[in-house]
Amino acid sequence: MDRRHFLHLLQTGGALAALAPVSRAFAQLNGNASIISGFPAGGMGDNVARPLAEKLRGRYATTVLVDAKTGAGGRIAVEYVKRAAPDGLTILQIPSSPMTLYPNTYRKLNYDPLTDFAPVTSTVNYAFVLTAGPGLPAEMKTVGDYLKWAKSNPGQANYGVPAAGSALHFVGMMLQKASGTQLTAVAYRGGAPLLNDVLGGQVPVSVSVLGEVMPYIRAGKLRGLAVSSPQRSPFLPDVPTFVEQGFADLVVQEWLGWFLPARTPADTVQRLNALVREGLQSPEFVESLAKVGLQPVHQSPEEFARIVRADQQRWAPTVKAANFTAED
Repeated sequence: MDRRHFLHLLQTGGALAALAPVSRAFAQLNGNASIISGFPAGGMGDNVARPLAEKLRGRYATTVLVDAKTGAGGRIAVEYVKRAAPDGLTILQIPSSPMTLYPNTYRKLNYDPLTDFAPVTSTVNYAFVLTAGPGLPAEMKTVGDYLKWAKSNPGQANYGVPAAGSALHFVGMMLQKASGTQLTAVAYRGGAPLLNDVLGGQVPVSVSVLGEVMPYIRAGKLRGLAVSSPQRSPFLPDVPTFVEQGFADLVVQEWLGWFLPARTPADTVQRLNALVREGLQSPEFVESLAKVGLQPVHQSPEEFARIVRADQQRWAPTVKAANFTAED
């Protein structure tokens, strides 16, 4: 064996040795993993969790299932994952509100989003839409139109939201404060009954998740008055933002995030993060998300942890100004 061949073998061996710890760290977990969702099956979260579960199965863990643990605005799922073993097999999928808004609205929570969990990444962003149905006169097509009508019809100046104390509720409260118009929130138990009442004219407008009302706006059954994103949504490009209509501070978006219990090994967190990123880059998955108004996003665990902390701090002055406390 000549010196050149010998050096080549050393270099190859050295490279393999350097890769060995990564291979061990990224080994499939032994056991069955669960993605714990705080909201009922068939909703927005399923559009993310189930395709990702398929991509993780056999690579992250032996099997990966989606398990809905509903109630208390997502808090039951959050508390369940907090108590789970930090072995990487129990994954929390939750919208941002329970991790960023609730710490500001509830006097007491049975979890601390900043210390009880290992952030993995957010998976999608989504905006809200101020949506008008037949309960608002057809000529009312802008936020300004709605506010003028509300001032002239104070007894009917209601807006529906899927849940009291949610980020969607705060969109209405922020609009009320910014415009000086008295608006009354009507809280529903979820988006489906709210949608039925907006379509039926029982409530004139709603603040809804974009994906839930997008088909009805496109079909002309509902009118989109404003979206809460910083720029117009690519899914509803004809609907202006609140910012465009004079409400510079009314920008609210939520994310759907993945978390593991605190003290989960860092290499497990990184492994899950990398596989989720890979799944989110699938063209078929991106296309399926677009159909329900969701935009894929991804961060490193460290970046996502900073986002959670910053969003929690960002909500504090808004909640204080609204003088709102959530009811258990």
